[in-house]
Amino acid sequence: MSVETLFTWTFPLATPFWLLMIFLPGWSWTRRIMASPWTPLLPLIPYFVLAIAHFGELWTAVSRPDLGVLGAFTGSPYGAATIWAHLIAFDLFIARWMYLESREHRIHPLVTGPILALTIFLSPFGLVAFLLVRTVRIRSSHE
Repeated sequence: MSVETLFTWTFPLATPFWLLMIFLPGWSWTRRIMASPWTPLLPLIPYFVLAIAHFGELWTAVSRPDLGVLGAFTGSPYGAATIWAHLIAFDLFIARWMYLESREHRIHPLVTGPILALTIFLSPFGLVAFLLVRTVRIRSSHE
């Protein structure tokens, strides 16, 4: 399978989970599916294919943090596709936690949905936004 194909399919493998959390958060099947810690495994398939095929380069880039080495790795098609798959899977992992926390703390889906959408594109911003909302919600429920 080509690097381009693996890159192209990474986000579509995660999309169904995002759609469930954002558009069908109260559906019983969404809760069942997202309760599984294995949810991010599907978008990790391209990561493992790429990481195994280029393990030497990946290990060099991550085992000795050096901006030049990491830049060279991510500047290659296989490196960029590997890092992209890593990001997509971990963004989904974070979003899964946010979804479960929002259900547990009764944060309204109209609040959580836009934060999850932000997390798709800029996960650190989405995570901070969610943590702020979660903190306010927890504090207000204890007063």
